[in-house]
Amino acid sequence: MTRSNAREIAVHFVFELSFSGESAQQLLDSAMTRQIFELLGQEEPLYAEFPNVKQREYISTLVRGVEEHQEELDGYISKYAIGWNIKRLPRVVVSILRVCMYEILYMQDVPNAAAINEAVELTKGYEEPELVGYVNGILGSFVRSEPMPQTPTTPIPADTFSGDEDQ
Repeated sequence: MTRSNAREIAVHFVFELSFSGESAQQLLDSAMTRQIFELLGQEEPLYAEFPNVKQREYISTLVRGVEEHQEELDGYISKYAIGWNIKRLPRVVVSILRVCMYEILYMQDVPNAAAINEAVELTKGYEEPELVGYVNGILGSFVRSEPMPQTPTTPIPADTFSGDEDQ
């Protein structure tokens, strides 16, 4: 599984949290099982491969981190989504922005440019072309305008992901 696939799964889970009353941990406990991946994998190739331990850790870190920092992340989205109220943005776009901003702020082993590129590519797969440039603009303004943390994090080993495009 590539980091892109793991990131997209995390976006799916963050998106699902916006509809459910579950906590991130409850969702992860119920959704990160071989049975669920086998079932979903029959119709959605993204779920064809069950993530290994490190990949599940990466997905879980993103989902729990977005939940923990959602207020902060939504504040940034509101600040940089000029002309849009966050409640009017499509939920999938908000989920993509939350995951990307979380990676930029709290996962320094992921280069900012890679996180932004991945967010743009995910948006291309789920939304209209007009929103792709908008997402890129929000994230570009965010990175240029906000002081980025210098806190070291524990890097995820390169061999955790096959075909890892972020490394």
